[in-house]
Amino acid sequence: MPQKPLKILGLSFFYHDAAACLMINGKVVAAVQEERFTRKKHDDSFPIKAIKYCLDFSNLSANDIDYIVFYDKPILKFERLLRTYIRTWPKGLRSFIMAMQIWLKDKLWVEQKIRKHLNYSGEIFFCEHHYSHAASAYYASDFDEAIVVTTDAVGEWDTTTFGYGRDNQLVLTHTIKFPDSLGMLYSALTYYLGFRVNSAEYKVMGLAPYGNPDIYYDKFKKLIDIKEDGSFKLNMKYFAYEYGLTMTNRKFNKLFGGLPRKPESELTQRQKDIAAALQKVTEEVVLKMVKYAKKLHPSENLCLAGGVALNCVANGKILKEKIFKNIYIQPAAGDAGGAVGAALYFYYECLKNKKQKGTMNNIYLGPEYNDEQLEEFLERGIKEIIGHKKVNYKKISEEDLTAEIAKLINGNNAIGWFQGRMEFGPRALGNRSIIADARNKENWQKVNLKIKFRENFRPFAPTILEEKSSEYFDLNCPSPYMLLVGQVKKKKNVPAITHVDNSARIQTINKEQNEKYHDLINEFYKLSGCPIIINTSFNVRGEPIVESPKNAFECFINTHMDYLVMGNYLISKKENMHLVDVDRLNSYLSKFKLD
Repeated sequence: MPQKPLKILGLSFFYHDAAACLMINGKVVAAVQEERFTRKKHDDSFPIKAIKYCLDFSNLSANDIDYIVFYDKPILKFERLLRTYIRTWPKGLRSFIMAMQIWLKDKLWVEQKIRKHLNYSGEIFFCEHHYSHAASAYYASDFDEAIVVTTDAVGEWDTTTFGYGRDNQLVLTHTIKFPDSLGMLYSALTYYLGFRVNSAEYKVMGLAPYGNPDIYYDKFKKLIDIKEDGSFKLNMKYFAYEYGLTMTNRKFNKLFGGLPRKPESELTQRQKDIAAALQKVTEEVVLKMVKYAKKLHPSENLCLAGGVALNCVANGKILKEKIFKNIYIQPAAGDAGGAVGAALYFYYECLKNKKQKGTMNNIYLGPEYNDEQLEEFLERGIKEIIGHKKVNYKKISEEDLTAEIAKLINGNNAIGWFQGRMEFGPRALGNRSIIADARNKENWQKVNLKIKFRENFRPFAPTILEEKSSEYFDLNCPSPYMLLVGQVKKKKNVPAITHVDNSARIQTINKEQNEKYHDLINEFYKLSGCPIIINTSFNVRGEPIVESPKNAFECFINTHMDYLVMGNYLISKKENMHLVDVDRLNSYLSKFKLD
């Protein structure tokens, strides 16, 4: 008799970026964040909709699952919380009361919540937070051995770890513990610069090239003591996150010469210079750490995970230093990827399965909609948005689709591109994307201000045909997940994706990864001689990336996008101006919390 498939459900929730992952016989077959369904960015609630999608995808019920694995150990985290409040008492009284209400109501009872929500009677296991991160990178890579580094705000106690993977064994040999945290340092400055913590750290990274890092670098020496091995200590006299409801305190304000910036107020050169210094410090720590890790655990392969691994500028610096031949960064490096890591850790470390290749071949692991479902939406489901008005659309044959859309890009149109299975992780990589011509500098502001409704300093990423990447960028390896930054080569005129420091956050694409998206860019290349397009996530500021046809159409009709392509269906804004409604636009934008 054939052996019964082994099914593991990995879960992350209650902190930020709740997610579910289904793994069958060691292969990740489905993974999605809860935010995509609830439309609440970084939703941390129990991922009931994400779980339902994963189960429905494989026609399973909850009790068909052999093991459920949670990405964290709540008791250890609760211990850290109590010890921290006792040590800083009585300063944290208000914060303590608020935290205890949440923990005693929800966060301590993860197993009970899972059983109740899913009516699940099987086995439930817990994986330490940083082992979840480490496993999400090492076991998802195709390396037989590698150095593994994880860096984030905090798990249970750990904030940074490194070690090694060998075959199916993962060992973390070194750790830095709370309150010393590179992730917390970055978040504290994110707060001080007027952005939303655990949401807008990437904005600080994008702001940094506008500043001079040397102006405030010496100030950071008072905040963080960095050793040659990459370990560090924070001076907690300047921080309030152990006990308070803010990240920084009065001493921090005095050190940097003023109060935290008010959200949405004007950005000054001072704030840009502070961001630049922070980025410089982050890169310094990361580079020293990976060099020391390689000295202790010699390997040509590096795996990265944890929220700091989403800092693609620091990743690009590691690559440029040529410390490693190969680097794998978990595309969902933050807590959402912990759901994948928990399942992988249990499959390999606990069940002792042999490490296999192709565990997580790509990140197109979410829901998809076929043409029948899309047409049903355009004919009937759309009434929920526009009432009894009719939407004008046309269907294009599969053979003609990419060539026709390439012409629209070449005609300087901004296009919502909704295809296939949704991406897992924070990046849109060609299935839930807004795309445009990278040669036209005006597209930078058009997409920022009139489509995304976001700050004008924000850069856009390019997608480039993989085989053409080295012609345009100082990048000597593929970058399929938009997690590496490289310099744009001289005399290459792609201003809409070239940041102020002449850099770009690059996505390379080949036919095996995403055939339709590759073909679209290839058709554009044939027309224009340019193998690059703008690729930014399909959403407005503060909104999660669109999941459904309804989400996509709402975003399209309420912004200055010129066209929407869903499957083989093309919708033109010019032909649907009768559907544009200012009141509906304001209502739509007000639903999303700015970051």
